[in-house]
Amino acid sequence: MPKDKKTLRLLIIEESQNDAEQLVNVFRNSGHATRAHRTISAEALEEELQNQTWDLLLASEDSDEISADQALDIVNSMHKDIPVLLLLPEPSQQQITEALLKGFRDVIPYDEDKRLVLVANKELAQLEERRKRRQLEVSLKETEKRCQLLLDSSVDAIAYIHDGMHIYANRAYVELFGYEDADDLAGMPIIDMVASEDQANIKKMLKEHQREKGAERKLVCSGQRQDESQFKANMEFSPASYDGEPCEQVVIRVDTGNPELEEKLKEISTQDLVTGLFNRDYFSQQLDAAIERAVATNKNSSVFYFSLDNFAEIREKAGISGTDLVLTDIGSLLKENVPSPNILARYGDDIFLGLVGSDQIDKLKAVGEKICKEVAEHMSDVSGVTVQTTCSIGIAIVNETTSSASGIMDRAQKAASRAQAAGGSRCHLHNPKDDIEAQANKGDIGAMIQQALDNNSFKLLFQPIISLRGDSHEHYEVLLRLIDGENNEISPKEFMGIASEAGLSTKIDRWAILQSIKLLAGHRANGHDTRLFIHLSGDSIMDPTLPPWLSVALKAARLPSDAIIFEISEKDASTHLKQAKELTAAINELHCRVALGHFGGSLNPFNNLKHLDVAFVKLDGSFSEDIDNDDTLENLKTMISSLQGEGKLTIVPMVESAPMLSTLWQAGVNYIQGYYLQGPAENMDYDFSSDM
Repeated sequence: MPKDKKTLRLLIIEESQNDAEQLVNVFRNSGHATRAHRTISAEALEEELQNQTWDLLLASEDSDEISADQALDIVNSMHKDIPVLLLLPEPSQQQITEALLKGFRDVIPYDEDKRLVLVANKELAQLEERRKRRQLEVSLKETEKRCQLLLDSSVDAIAYIHDGMHIYANRAYVELFGYEDADDLAGMPIIDMVASEDQANIKKMLKEHQREKGAERKLVCSGQRQDESQFKANMEFSPASYDGEPCEQVVIRVDTGNPELEEKLKEISTQDLVTGLFNRDYFSQQLDAAIERAVATNKNSSVFYFSLDNFAEIREKAGISGTDLVLTDIGSLLKENVPSPNILARYGDDIFLGLVGSDQIDKLKAVGEKICKEVAEHMSDVSGVTVQTTCSIGIAIVNETTSSASGIMDRAQKAASRAQAAGGSRCHLHNPKDDIEAQANKGDIGAMIQQALDNNSFKLLFQPIISLRGDSHEHYEVLLRLIDGENNEISPKEFMGIASEAGLSTKIDRWAILQSIKLLAGHRANGHDTRLFIHLSGDSIMDPTLPPWLSVALKAARLPSDAIIFEISEKDASTHLKQAKELTAAINELHCRVALGHFGGSLNPFNNLKHLDVAFVKLDGSFSEDIDNDDTLENLKTMISSLQGEGKLTIVPMVESAPMLSTLWQAGVNYIQGYYLQGPAENMDYDFSSDM
């Protein structure tokens, strides 16, 4: 799971401390940063629910002081939105149905850790959506209140109509038509608000507006007041909603008879008074329109984000009025250098924006670089004092994938920040990799994977595999690591699941293969007779294009085919047995060899060997961990004997002590591997000639 996700706050009702810790480990091993608390009484549960916010409650039926049903009742009685999962040893269909009817989110059998994580992830995602919805509902109510206040206080006459009838009118609208109260207009047809000679026109317009939903329409007509006096009115109709219901918004502006004055007032309402550029409200409207155009017609545009690099110094040196003169100069420079068609605006104290009707990257960069040069060379004269500045520019493309104005503005701003961080007085075009880098810096593993692929920044480690039977070849297992922002190593166990979900695991495998054979070629050129074990993921087993790609890659490396052993896990082979059989056959045709890893973990491990042509079998690490157990040792010996009877070379990993060497040698093991010999290292420098 990405590191920037919130810590999972987990409540557990479980009699056994060890079992509770095992549940916590299940979530931690799945990638959740987990803060857990075990509680075993109703009073303790109530206290925990009262004092803290929790994300998930796991309730076992075995607890003596509090049952799972009691826990669920307490959660419900306290009106807490916490998913409660019931853990049962072997639940029957009737038990599952009864539990779901009671309100448990799901029933999980003991020891089904994968299912527990999947169900928990689903419930956590839904919980997060519910929390976001509640926040949005609160925000929506606040927004609606503010909008209502703006409507009520607007100097424009605004009304909402449904099926031609008034359902709301603000104070300006009511006064315009000479009424005392908005209630007087409730249910009144809008055609009664215009002179009789214009009623046919407004009827026609309303029908057209209804037929062509989404279109804005204007009508110039004679409005008629309550006292039957008339005035020249400009009516603007647009689709809207009121109290959640679709309707039409009507804005009426009285014709003053002075079109030049009207146009001047309109112009002033969209301008920044200091620079003469457009203001932020007008720019936002135009950006929204540009996004709609890009989505509807694929007509792309670009946003320029201009940020002055030393605004604080300018303000201190020139004062407020002098700073305005500098800003005016910058505005003039932008007018001269930003190509038309454009919308130029002052967005904040030291921020200017440009909306340009082009997405040609080379031209956009050239414009940005020219403006940086022009601004840097310009000298503003403020009361005899020369003031200079530079600017950093971010550019972002508005296209059909742009979801919102705030999103594209954020991209442009981040691009400008990158330009500023690089020293200022330069421009930077936003690249999707910028987002990936930002997410990676926050610990998002998915972004870190993509960044590592883009930058070839995965890390390869090599752990020796030592022969107990006199094999003179040098063998290493290739181990892949992802490096986070703090230079910590992340193992495939933590990131390959995320990579698979993102469709990146096959790319990672191919990266590891190419880098491994490149390093191996150089190592063998120095006189070493070295072979590498390289892992393949389950997704690569399913990839029919892998064998022909391997053929090309191996020929290009000019390596002996037997220098590479591809390792697949028993779990992946069992899941995709047909594809694994085809892949192992294809690899053997390339004269490479195959190893089957984590062997012995399934109920019938030898069944896979009937279908897979493998040369090496690496046993599951659990045999090494429990080798002091007599039954485990006997099982190990029997398994090794059977494998060697089938012509398989055996490898035992996780060799951690000297006594294990003699035991494994007596058991007939071919190869061993583990930290007692050497842990994973960055170089293939193990001395295979030394005595163990």
